[in-house]
Amino acid sequence: MNGSNTTLDLNAHSLREVNAALQGAENGAFTLLNPGGAHALACGLTSPVEVTIRGHAGYYCAGMNKEASVTIEGNASTGVAENMMSGTVRVTGNVSQSAGATAHGGLLVIEGDASARCGISLKGAEIVVGGSVGHMSAFMAQAGALVVCGDAGEALGDSIYETRLYVRGTVASLGADCIEKDMRDEHRAQLADLLARAGMDADVADFRRYGSARQLYNFKIDNAY
Repeated sequence: MNGSNTTLDLNAHSLREVNAALQGAENGAFTLLNPGGAHALACGLTSPVEVTIRGHAGYYCAGMNKEASVTIEGNASTGVAENMMSGTVRVTGNVSQSAGATAHGGLLVIEGDASARCGISLKGAEIVVGGSVGHMSAFMAQAGALVVCGDAGEALGDSIYETRLYVRGTVASLGADCIEKDMRDEHRAQLADLLARAGMDADVADFRRYGSARQLYNFKIDNAY
């Protein structure tokens, strides 16, 4: 199916019908009208289609995305871009908790704020947040990067592995094994690239980098007694 400039109205079609049309398309652009906070909208896309959602989305919007470019012109609820593999997901508003959870690849851009646990168990994707993130963001994040142009809540990066965290504003507190780290040229280059791709107007010099102290990696025999 070629979805070139196709408009799908969720007042006229069921969620199942809309998702089936998106999942069956090999290319083209789709505009979704009247999403009405529907859950699991535009999930499981595996082709380089372009999807624009005109309104707010519910749980797990654009989950398991692969290759598609999805733009939500509004807010998104829990788990937007959850388990994304590749492609781009952009939210022009705010998102609820667990944005980008377990995402393996691709770019998630949140122009507004993100709630708790943004980037939880991140596995290689890149997330750029134009506003602030809530508590426990990047909890157990393993790979990839999280850029926060605003502030970060409590326990940032708790039990983090190798994900790189860049925060421009204040950090309420750092989680277990998360510390501030030096910003080297490679990190400045990565941050500049992410900001540019996300369309964020921010100065790299204003950011600080955080990451793992690597104290939770190793088994310590004294802890066995």
